[in-house]
Amino acid sequence: MRELTAAGVEFVRERHLGTLSTMSKRGAIHAVPVGFTFHDGIVRIITSRTSQKVHNVLREGTATVSAVDGARWIAFQGVASIHDDPVEIARAVALYAERYRQPRENPLRVAIHLVPTRLMGSTGLLA
Repeated sequence: MRELTAAGVEFVRERHLGTLSTMSKRGAIHAVPVGFTFHDGIVRIITSRTSQKVHNVLREGTATVSAVDGARWIAFQGVASIHDDPVEIARAVALYAERYRQPRENPLRVAIHLVPTRLMGSTGLLA
């Protein structure tokens, strides 16, 4: 799999929202805006356990997260899973707060993990 360049690492640290795409029960693409982080080889998204994206990940186990800023863009495709362990949720929240802002309290919060199997992006972001 390709690696991020220094510019790619900087891009995923800058404040950009992304789009999480999963497959719906009816076979359509379910694409929603999300805040995401990329740390230690894992894309993390915090959300409520009752959300459609969680149901889709549990059913299909795959997802794509992409972000675009002008001519710069990146997309992570891979294996997705849901994590409800309080330590992992706290880690995902801390990373989110570092990149965006402290999220509101959510007793139903879970973390989506996406382990990339394919990385695509614009020139200069990938090695």
